[in-house]
Amino acid sequence: MPIIFFPVAGVLLGLIIGSFLATLIVRWPDSRSVIAGRSACDHCGHQLRSWELIPVMSFILQAGKCRQCGEAIATDHLAIEIAAALIGGLALFVAPNAVGLAGAVFGWILLTLAALDRKHHWLPDRLTAILAVSGLLAGFLADFPGFPDRLVGGLTGFLSLTIVAAIYKQMRGREGLGGGDPKMLAGIGCWLGWSALPMVILGASLAGILVAISWRLRGKEVTADSMLPLGSLMAVAAFPLWLYQTASTGFNY
Repeated sequence: MPIIFFPVAGVLLGLIIGSFLATLIVRWPDSRSVIAGRSACDHCGHQLRSWELIPVMSFILQAGKCRQCGEAIATDHLAIEIAAALIGGLALFVAPNAVGLAGAVFGWILLTLAALDRKHHWLPDRLTAILAVSGLLAGFLADFPGFPDRLVGGLTGFLSLTIVAAIYKQMRGREGLGGGDPKMLAGIGCWLGWSALPMVILGASLAGILVAISWRLRGKEVTADSMLPLGSLMAVAAFPLWLYQTASTGFNY
C-alpha cells in the first residue's frame, strides 16, 4: 500500500473527527447532548441537512453564510475541522501505523482542550483524565518514552504547576492558574515523558508572548491581570513536540 495513503486517510478521518469535536465544543459548556438533537443555525434555528454538515466543503459551498437567513456562519467550526484534519495527516505522516493513529488521538484531545480553554477558560476534568490515561496506554504501542518516563511525567507535570500555583497565590493573594492546568500538563507528561515538560512550558511561554504582542498590535490592553489560556498554549507546544519525538525515532516500534 502506498505510504501516502496513511496521511491522506488521517486528513479524511480528521475532518470527520473535527466536525464532531466542533459540535462537542459548542454544546458541552451549555450541558447539551453532543449526540441527541440535530445541528442548527445559531441565528435562525434552521435545522441543517446532511449536505450542510459536510466538513469544510459545506462552509465553502454556502460561502460562509446560512442559506436560510444569510447570517455569517461562525468560523470556529471550520477552524476546528481544518485543525483536526492537519493533526490526523501529520500524525500519520510521521508514523504510518498504530502509533500515528494514537498520536492523532493525542492531538485531537489537545485541540478540544485548547478550544474550550480559549473560549471558556475551562479544562474539563473528564477530558484531562482521558488525556492522561490514553497517554499511559500509548506506552504499550511505543518504546519511547517508556512507561516509567510517562508515569513520572504525569506526576511531575501535575506537581510542578500545582506548586507554582500555590506560590503565586501566596505571593499575590489571588489565583494565577486554573485548576485544570496542572491536570492538563500531567496528561501531556503521560504522553511525552517527564524530560519533554520543560520544552512544553518554554513553548507555551513563547506562544503566550506572541499572543500578548498580537493583542498590543491590535490595540488591546495587556496587563498583569490579563488572562491567557495556559491550556491552549501548552497544547500548541505539546503536539509539535510529539511529532518531533516520533519522527526522530523513525517510528521503529
